[in-house]
Amino acid sequence: MPETLIRRYTGLFGIIASLFIVVQVPLYFVYETPPDWNILTRSLIGITGCTFYIVYFIGMRQLIRHVNPAYDWIAGIVQTAGVLWVAMVFVPQSMEAGAAISVDGDLDTTAAGPFAAAQYLMQGAVSRLLMGLFLIALGIAVSRLGLLPRWVGRSAYVLAAINLAFLPAVFFGDDPADFYSAQGWGTTASMGALWSLWTLAVSISTLRSARHVAPAATSFA
Repeated sequence: MPETLIRRYTGLFGIIASLFIVVQVPLYFVYETPPDWNILTRSLIGITGCTFYIVYFIGMRQLIRHVNPAYDWIAGIVQTAGVLWVAMVFVPQSMEAGAAISVDGDLDTTAAGPFAAAQYLMQGAVSRLLMGLFLIALGIAVSRLGLLPRWVGRSAYVLAAINLAFLPAVFFGDDPADFYSAQGWGTTASMGALWSLWTLAVSISTLRSARHVAPAATSFA
């Protein structure tokens, strides 16, 4: 596939995925005890957005490999970390939706219900680790290959550090109302919002970069 198309598709799917998560995150703050429709709606929005993210991660791998095949190993890390992060989102979203469907009455499925505690690491520490791994790997690829503007690589390192800074939050309880806890709104929702806004900006930059690819780079291998 020509590099121009790789950049266009990667950017397009990244924009779509990011917008879904941008819409999803505020739904976690509308109600103190959310009704079932709110939980089911935000879960459907989340898993749909993450499905588009799968294409985005694969596109990033293809772009890195196209620019320099010698960096296939780092491209593999980018894709694998991204797809595993999607899996970590799918499972707790399914748990939340399942609790909303199976339990009578309204409840905050992030803190109560039969599956709440099982979500803590998946939505918190594990997601932060996978996101950090993706960001560091992408930052290395961008910094060394120049496939995207410099700000992408630098901001990836900063965002990775922020993600990793939330790992010790597992020692600070599980109150979702706290900013810094295993299930706190800083550890989960705020990082989701920051991530989606960052990927939105990067995806727009990736889409726009397709205009500046030299014609020779667009030929088929």
